[in-house]
Amino acid sequence: MTAALTLIQQLHQGDKKALARCITIVENELEGSQEILTSLDFKRNVPVLGITGPPGAGKSTLINAVIKQLTEKGKTVGVIAIDPTSPFNYGSLLGDRLRMAEHFTNENVFIRSLATRGSLGGLSAATIEITDVMRASIFDYIIVETVGVGQSEVEIVGLADTTVLVLVPESGDDIQSIKSGVMEIADVFVVNKSDRDGAALFMKNIQQLVHSKPAGNWNIPVIKATATKNEGVSELIDAIDKHHALGVNNKRSYLLAEKAYRLIQNQRMKNVSKKQLQQQLESELKKPDFNLYRFVSQIK
Repeated sequence: MTAALTLIQQLHQGDKKALARCITIVENELEGSQEILTSLDFKRNVPVLGITGPPGAGKSTLINAVIKQLTEKGKTVGVIAIDPTSPFNYGSLLGDRLRMAEHFTNENVFIRSLATRGSLGGLSAATIEITDVMRASIFDYIIVETVGVGQSEVEIVGLADTTVLVLVPESGDDIQSIKSGVMEIADVFVVNKSDRDGAALFMKNIQQLVHSKPAGNWNIPVIKATATKNEGVSELIDAIDKHHALGVNNKRSYLLAEKAYRLIQNQRMKNVSKKQLQQQLESELKKPDFNLYRFVSQIK
């Protein structure tokens, strides 16, 4: 039996060290990564929750409160925190992981930070693979928190079974400008920091937007919350459970197409390195007739 298959067996049994090792191998495309991915077992139907929204909406605080309630019920939670990539060393800035420090010693919680690695939509190509690695373990819930870059975060719909969009009353003036993008992907809306001025009007605007959509098998809830006071957290968990219990996801083919597209894109871009591009450009920029499009056309 290969080392990768041994890790897979340990992963399926819930071994956290094996999980961490599998994630490292897959994220960095080390030897055995493909063997791990093709051997994953998804017999358990684990809900994957995508938590998205603009910066400052309180996503990490809300996730902290959700994790606390779930673990108090004996549930296990895997968290993937997508952090911005440093433009200089291409590593994760780890901001979200620091904000979740209170759960570091909780044996029912596993937190992994990932860098976006240049992905504008809040998801790196490796995020899909790592989410699936975590799904193959024994978690009851998996939470993916994206960086909060705005409308381009629609990519989260290609990964999550349930997408939660977290907004704050201050977003009220911008609702018309963002509704055609990120507003369309939510299965659950959360108006966080709802103790602030303008919250009631903002809630009303969101509800009007939701009710203007064609009726389906899921009535999208708009939840009023103040995560710092633990308000609205139970309602959010109930909404997530109800959505997952439907068992029928009308977006499934779209979700899988998005995932397949990302995986194919990642495979075909393997030979392209940003660091190498930068090094090549530093030399090319010295030429007086430098042309970016000509440079790109010569990349093999």
